[in-house]
Amino acid sequence: GDGWFAAGMAELLSALPASHPNRARILAGYRKMMASLLEHQDADGMWHELVDDPQAWPETSCTGMFTFAFITGVKNGWLDEKTYGPAARKAWLKLITYLNDDGNIREVCAGTGAKNDHAYYLNRPRVVGDFHGQAPLLWCASALLR
Repeated sequence: GDGWFAAGMAELLSALPASHPNRARILAGYRKMMASLLEHQDADGMWHELVDDPQAWPETSCTGMFTFAFITGVKNGWLDEKTYGPAARKAWLKLITYLNDDGNIREVCAGTGAKNDHAYYLNRPRVVGDFHGQAPLLWCASALLR
């Protein structure tokens, strides 16, 4: 769920007028989340099914959404380019290695409801070509081309 929030804040900030009374608060929350995500990014660029558990499996939909949020932040000047630019690049270059010959991304977590059980999340089914993973990959490509 964190990926949806990260991507959503990036989209909201892109559309929200500079004069909006809550913009500074939303931007501060976005920056705080991005800093936390940066701390949990793997050396290879990926994030995991459980963001704060490096033993969890690398998951592509959250990685795509977080990467999109980083790219959007750098391109709009909300995030420091020297810090977040390399992190976004590393994530993008690793993310595209998860594409198969048919252009479908693998290691996408199947839809997940809320549960208070660590093992539940670690054992979620992994799917290939699910739109929850395909779309964030395309969002990243589009953001990079802007």
